[in-house]
Amino acid sequence: MTEILKKENNKVYFDIEISAEELKKQELEVYKKNKSSIQIPGFRKGHAPLRIIEQFYGKGIFLEDAVNDLLPKKYEEAVKELNLEVVDSPEVDFDKVEEGKDLLAHISVDVKPEIELPDYKGMEVEEVNYQVTDELINNDLENQRRMNARIVNVDNRPAQKGDKVNINFTGSIDGVEFEGGKAGNQDLELGSNTFIPGFEDQIIGKNIGDEFDVVASFPEDYHAKELAGKEATFKTKLNSISLEELPEVDDEFIKDISDFDTVDEYKKDLREKREKEFKERTEAEKKARALKTLASKVQVEVPKGMIEDEIENMVNSYNQNLGAQGLKLDQYLGMLGTNLKDFKENLKPQAKENVIERLTLDAIVKKEGFEVSDEEIEKEVDQVLETYFSKDEEKKKEMKHIMLEHNKEAVKNDLLARRAVEKLVEECKFVEKKETEEKKSEKIKEEKPKAKKTTKKSETKKETKKEETSEK
Repeated sequence: MTEILKKENNKVYFDIEISAEELKKQELEVYKKNKSSIQIPGFRKGHAPLRIIEQFYGKGIFLEDAVNDLLPKKYEEAVKELNLEVVDSPEVDFDKVEEGKDLLAHISVDVKPEIELPDYKGMEVEEVNYQVTDELINNDLENQRRMNARIVNVDNRPAQKGDKVNINFTGSIDGVEFEGGKAGNQDLELGSNTFIPGFEDQIIGKNIGDEFDVVASFPEDYHAKELAGKEATFKTKLNSISLEELPEVDDEFIKDISDFDTVDEYKKDLREKREKEFKERTEAEKKARALKTLASKVQVEVPKGMIEDEIENMVNSYNQNLGAQGLKLDQYLGMLGTNLKDFKENLKPQAKENVIERLTLDAIVKKEGFEVSDEEIEKEVDQVLETYFSKDEEKKKEMKHIMLEHNKEAVKNDLLARRAVEKLVEECKFVEKKETEEKKSEKIKEEKPKAKKTTKKSETKKETKKEETSEK
């Protein structure tokens, strides 16, 4: 019978014993498995007896393989017997393996931490309420205007802010061209701040066919470190100027872009869709804030293996999301001016938070005594598959069998986590954001009368997009 010898933080220590008889029996199995490939002088290949092979190669020739076969099995049996939730590979230590003697292996392994769950009944969480505003609906309409805009070529005036231009350019630093600094037939909206600061401003006022130099500096925090903070000269040619001619928002426009007859009908539908979207968004944010608030109160030492596993999950998620956009992770990291090692290092804090939040949900499940039936799991699988295979019953049936066979535990855990976070939101008290003493102090400072200036200082304003949502 296996016993836990010691437990420190999240590490458990125990021994595994393998008898000499078990080792001898396994040695024979290893011999049977490998004898066909063994050639001994005087014997046909694969026909040499065990004692002859041991005489030729030395006694215990198969002992190491026998240990490697038995130890993982014994470890799994011990983990099951001790009811351990291991979260990393074990550290194994044992004395020299000797023929005819028992083997005692010393095991240490990290296990899932048990957390002391703070009281969450009545826990205050900052309120969230995304609201649909008239401004948002008008912005949606404006986006429709832009999507249906007519591009009109301009050839009777210089380029202006807001124009779309097409340019060729070649960049150099101290007379030397640099990678990524050259392009032909590049489309650009003047004033969009797509290019580095100062570049677009120097195209304004130029005419079609003009060739000129644009001198601009890369920002100090530019992603390509070899260019950051350096001044570059771009030999530029203006190929064309065009502008968007936006349609009027009237009933005729609405008929062209939708199934509605009037602007009012269309705006009503927009608002209803946005209200549904924002209701779901508000509920999701409430869950996230409640969980984050509770998890921040949890004191736990997270095993290194759990953080590393979460980092790998996050990297895989990045890979999938980037792949959907036609990008590879190494390309994305190149754009950020970093490498995989540093990228993973930067993910550590978030990975640790994610792990603590999962541990928190697990603790709520345990405290509340939540359980999930096989019927609930099957229903969840059916709903998921209906989304992807609604018209293919055979495929749906095939995938259901696979999911219930291989992903049943994952589906169960998802359902339990969902139930736990819903319970948490139900028990929390959502309150308006409190004004901190620091903010009050800042507010008082702002309200103090400012000294009069003797000179007027010009200010350069940067255009910003209007907020799409209003949050209370």
